[in-house]
Amino acid sequence: MSQQANPRGTFLKVADALRSLIEAAPETTELPSLAEVMRDHKVSRGVALRAFAVLKQEGVAEPTPGGRWHIVRAGQQVDRRPLEQRIGAVITTDGLKVGQPFLSASALAERFGVSRPTVTKALDRLEAAGVLTGGGQGKVRTVRAVPTREERS
Repeated sequence: MSQQANPRGTFLKVADALRSLIEAAPETTELPSLAEVMRDHKVSRGVALRAFAVLKQEGVAEPTPGGRWHIVRAGQQVDRRPLEQRIGAVITTDGLKVGQPFLSASALAERFGVSRPTVTKALDRLEAAGVLTGGGQGKVRTVRAVPTREERS
């Protein structure tokens, strides 16, 4: 019989290690990726997923589109609106007027902490809704219409 460690409870040890990482670095906003957790703790994908599930159940972390996990800190406001709504709100928060150039996909990706393809999909939805003009490679998107209060909520 092999001397393999008992896998029961391993996910709890990984969750404890991640919790310690969160407490040790208060400026950290993202947890390591699933692959990094698997590599660093030498565990299977299932064990790493169960560790993340424990943190989610405790309200310490939550998954975001793209597979990353963000840390939820006490007293921190989290905007759970769809990305296209948050991007549309940039028009009013930045005081943009009709005809003015809109931020690039790269700038928006950095601002919202998501990938550029994710931003591009949200921008396409805003174009379809008539809020932005069509962009494209080398073209600057412009504001076509300022969203009304009902469209922003």
